[in-house]
This record gives sequence, structure tokens and C-alpha cells, in this order.
Amino acid sequence: MTFQIIVNKLITFVCKLTGKNGTVIPGTFSYNIRQNILEKIKYPKYVIGVTGSSGKGTTTNLIAHILKSNGYDVVYNEFGSNGIRGITTTILNNCTIFGHFKHDILLLELDEKHIHLAFRKNKMTHLVITNITRDQPARNGSPDLVYDAIFDCLDGQTTLILNADDPGLIKAKLNYPGKIITYGLEKTIDSYLEDKTNSLDNTYCPKCHKKLIYKFYHYGHLGNYYCKNCNFTRGKINYMGTNIDLNKQTMKINNQKVTLNKDILYEAYSTIAAFAATSEINIAPQQILYALNENIMPPKRGNKYQVQNKNFTLLESKNENALSYYQSLKYIINQKEKKSVVLGFDNVSRRYKFNDISWLWDVEFELLNNENIDKIFCIGRFKYDVANRLTYAHINTEKIILIEEISEILNIIMIQTKYNIYTMVCFDMTAILKKQILEANNENN
Repeated sequence: MTFQIIVNKLITFVCKLTGKNGTVIPGTFSYNIRQNILEKIKYPKYVIGVTGSSGKGTTTNLIAHILKSNGYDVVYNEFGSNGIRGITTTILNNCTIFGHFKHDILLLELDEKHIHLAFRKNKMTHLVITNITRDQPARNGSPDLVYDAIFDCLDGQTTLILNADDPGLIKAKLNYPGKIITYGLEKTIDSYLEDKTNSLDNTYCPKCHKKLIYKFYHYGHLGNYYCKNCNFTRGKINYMGTNIDLNKQTMKINNQKVTLNKDILYEAYSTIAAFAATSEINIAPQQILYALNENIMPPKRGNKYQVQNKNFTLLESKNENALSYYQSLKYIINQKEKKSVVLGFDNVSRRYKFNDISWLWDVEFELLNNENIDKIFCIGRFKYDVANRLTYAHINTEKIILIEEISEILNIIMIQTKYNIYTMVCFDMTAILKKQILEANNENN
């Protein structure tokens, strides 16, 4: 064990010297030497995991912010390397050479399929699960398989903090032997009464298998539901979000007013999940409220830039996840100004090369069939596939512009539209766009 820890630290040091983050390579070497290395670590009092199909990165960052704002000694995988190799890097770099974790709290964003690799014997004290939706279908298959992958490695020692608005998660109440804490959101001005999507993931009661009745939907299958055939329901919620006002970026959690750092609904979910998780490890309410209302964390996604007279809002949408795209689409459409949109990606996934794009047909691109959309720029290696999907959404082809040269993305956008721009791309294209924007601003200065 000592040898692996030293190797991990040494390779991380070399990565830093060469300008790399070094979040995955060190753990790859350490994990390949001995795959059960993490079972040998002596962990701190609190080990908190955050997983789910979407929102786990934002939630993890917000939990870390609350803890750090109040002086707690917490370590987390802040660069989002949530697979076993990234997790191994984070844990071993923060241990003594004898395997004793050096900090008071370990907080980890966890890939759903890698939890069992990281915690085969040593158990997490708390696990936040944001949602389980159709996500990376080529890799994950159905949401039921993802659920099984998570719960097969839990034995009741871990306190679960679950999104009660997801019936596919709340079925855990039927057989999980450990403690379950729930959070959820009340109806908002954007909630709707009838299903608006063609890709609901959980519509049937997990207890009796009859179709669920919804009092309202937030998006996808998330909302307030019940089964009229049996007593299955989202039930009593421990942490309830009410009075949600995205325009003012505020909500109440158990009647305490909190600030949202972005005017989008997934931020409300991340905020209440972070509130619940930190409350459950006995962080005082006033400490949590200080971090949320006074020492506010700036959003890491949806950053805004200006190039000459145009504003750019960089939204990141997770590929292979229709609900992630839906949130970005909804946000763009809710901005009442005339605008242009950038779509595209170079890689379907950074973890495998199946290049399955069937998920594009689950995304409600029909929302872009809107009079306030001026142009839609398609970029990246799959630009023709995205453009083809847009034509089936009955979007006027004169609005669709394909950009062939990546190096010319910004120049073409600046020439082709006079309106503000919203980008809705994955991480790889966001980095390219951000670089071009910063270079353009440096030249203008």
C-alpha cells in the first residue's frame, strides 16, 4: 500500500510540473498495481458520495463550498474525475504513506457504475443520489440497470439522501434497510400538469406496476406522483423546496430563504440536495445559510462573456442525457430576447467510442422552433447529425448554419448574427469556444 501511495503522489507531482491536472493518470497506475487498494485506507468520520445521471458535479461543488465556507477540512474531486481512477488519485494523494486519510471529510462525485469499485468493503457514511434517468444508453442501458448498479453495493450502513421527485429513486423505500432522507421541490410557475415529453423514464409504479398519476411535472419524470392502485407516493419529504422564484434566484428550504446562484431549476435541486447533505452531518443551519446567502459560490457553468457588442452565455449540456439538454433548451427559450444558438460536439463520450447518437431523438429540439431564435450554428464532428435532427423538428433550414472549420467558429458567428449567443454544447466544445472568446478579447484590448 505504501508503495502505491508514494507512486500516486510522485506521478501527480510530475503531472503538475508538466502543466496537467493529473487527476486520472496517477490513479490509473495505482489502481492497476492493486485494484483493492482503496479497501486498505483508514477513512475519516464522514465519507460523502454524490451520484446520479445528472447534477452530481454541481451538487458536489456546492456541498464543498458550504463546508469550506465554514472552515471544515474537506477534500473532493473538484475537477470532476468521478471514475475509479480519478477517485483513486484523489484519495491516495490525501493519505499518509501508511494509508490514513489526512482530512476530516471526504466528498466524492461518483460515477454510478464505479461506486462498487471504490467502496467494495469500506462504506460511505452518506450518499446523495440526484436522479436516475436515461443517460449514456450505449454504456448504461436502462435506468433500472443503473439503479441496480448503485444499490447492489449498498448494505444499509450508508444514509441515503434521495430526490423524492424521482419515483425511480423512491422505490428504494420498498426494500432499502438503512436510513433514507428525502428532498424535493414544490410546484413552480414552470411546472406542468400533463406529460410534455416523449421520453419519460419512469411512468409505472415500482410497487404494483400500474401507471403513476402525476399532480404536476417539473421536467421528464420528476414531479409529484402517486399510484391510485396502491399506497406508493413520494411521501413525506424531509427537505422541501418552496416559493421557488428563478427570476429572483431565491427559494425556501423548510421555510428558510436561500439564494440560488443561477436562474435555472436544476440549481434549485442542487441547492436543496447540498442543504440536506450538510444538515445530515450536523452542520448548523446558520452555517449553511451563510454559505448560500452571503458567501455565494459563483456558477461554474453558464458563464457569460462579451465579445465586442455581443453577449455569449456558455451552457454545458451533457451528451446522451435528454433531460440535461431540456434544461438548457428551456433556459434559452425563457430568455425573451432575440438570440442565436450554438449546438454541437466532437465526442459523444470521453469514456468510450461507440458514437451512438440515437439519444438526439430523445432531446426536445422542437423547443427551438421559436420566433426569437435567429440562427442555429451547428459545430463539431457531428454537426450534420445535429442539423438533420433539427430539420425533423421542423426548424426552418435557412436558420441552420454549419461551421466546418473549428478555428473559425467565433468569426463566423460574429458575422452571421447580430444578436446575443447561447451555446449549448458539451465540455469539449465549450473549452474551444471559451479559448476563442478570450483570445478575441485579448486582441481587442
